[in-house]
Amino acid sequence: MEVVDSLPQRLNVLALTAHQSCQELVAQACRFRPRWAIATDGSSAQRADWSRLPDQTQLLVGIDGLRQVVTHPDVDVVVAAIVGSAGLTGAWHAVQSGKTLALANKETLVMAGPLVMAEAARCGATILPIDSEHSAVFQALQAGRREDLRRVVLTASGGPFREFTRQQLDQVTVDQALNHPTWLMGPKITVDSATMMNKALEIIEARWLFGLDPDQIQVVIHPQSVIHSLVEFRDGSVVAQLSPPDMKLPIQYALTYPERVECPSDKFDWTEAFTWDLSPPDEQRFPALTLGHEVARLGGTSGAVLNAANEAAVEAFLAGQIRFTDIVPACRAVLEHHHFDPSPSLDELWKLDAWARREITTWTGI
Repeated sequence: MEVVDSLPQRLNVLALTAHQSCQELVAQACRFRPRWAIATDGSSAQRADWSRLPDQTQLLVGIDGLRQVVTHPDVDVVVAAIVGSAGLTGAWHAVQSGKTLALANKETLVMAGPLVMAEAARCGATILPIDSEHSAVFQALQAGRREDLRRVVLTASGGPFREFTRQQLDQVTVDQALNHPTWLMGPKITVDSATMMNKALEIIEARWLFGLDPDQIQVVIHPQSVIHSLVEFRDGSVVAQLSPPDMKLPIQYALTYPERVECPSDKFDWTEAFTWDLSPPDEQRFPALTLGHEVARLGGTSGAVLNAANEAAVEAFLAGQIRFTDIVPACRAVLEHHHFDPSPSLDELWKLDAWARREITTWTGI
């Protein structure tokens, strides 16, 4: 919203969506006067007070409203920022309609990367990453020829527990896991950062988004979250994208690509001294990274199963039903016990999504 506010002659909000945050949706609609406001959760919509909704804003309720809007011919760009597997539906319909998809929802490609990328090619859709790491890779790749690429290096803050021992990790509380040292995010993504499952999902996303061999993707720990990712070419040159940790920049870059214009994001003060650290991750303490590389190699149904299992396991942790260190082993157990299909349909992926969530409940004994 701040990005749109800063470029009123260039960007116009045609639609806003929410799931249960209906009053926030009303407040945003009052500010931006969109043509549509979509509340995807019917029960929340029934309880909400829509009396302040602007006269020119039409209220749509349910997932069908989302489908109607993202496929509308007046919509140029769809910002896909719904958390989790729930974001796949809107993203899929946007791609099928040949839209520009500004993708913040990594689960879309984790679940259905090959299907989504093939559909984008078939329908002439453009996918531009909003995730800070993938936006950085996208920008850095423009410094050289694709055939000269050696590897992509994704940076990770390491979360709040990067220096914890295994014994300390066993005692992690929900409040500790939700206290991210750099970014302000929702609870699910914050826990994913703490387990480093977010980086595992980003490995899988990068594999499909950029058409990489899984062995071309590495991760380094960078606590300051200033170097957002790096690209190495075969001559040894490494190109990185840097900026203060502020999501407005990658959001705006996706909305204005290929142009660069003034942005309301934070800027560096080059009169100050900086020290930036980079170190390899410890996959013994954070086994989610190993899982991410394995799933990136496997493809097929494995991404959808891992994602669903993780969403269910994080929910169980936040509810106090399992320990922090149970999350990744639970995901691995579910992944290893599913019936792998190398070329699934979208319907099969949704069935496995539901199965994996039930399986986590069985595994954890909830």
